[in-house]
Amino acid sequence: MNIQIFGTNKCFDTKKGMRYFKERNIKFQFIDLKEKGMSKGEYQSVKQAVGGLEAMINPDCKDKDTLALIQYMSDEDKEEKLLENQQLLRTPIVRNGRQATVGYCPDIWKAWN
Repeated sequence: MNIQIFGTNKCFDTKKGMRYFKERNIKFQFIDLKEKGMSKGEYQSVKQAVGGLEAMINPDCKDKDTLALIQYMSDEDKEEKLLENQQLLRTPIVRNGRQATVGYCPDIWKAWN
């Protein structure tokens, strides 16, 4: 398995996700979205795996202004805005090759073994 976890150090669900993999001695790579965001290719891969753009947006994010603004944008513009403001994404985003999850999903991760 080649696990990548995208999230922030302050996110409770990201911490739970990292703990899940540590407890099972599964190596993972943590990418802090505040320091280094997702590339466009990584973003496209995750979007395809989770079923689209809407599944990736965090409705409870702190940046309510940008969240309200992107609701009226085209999908292309939304994607560009999300890549600029990755704090709008639900975390953790966990990738395993072409598979991916958004949010804390231990039941799905268990099936990856």
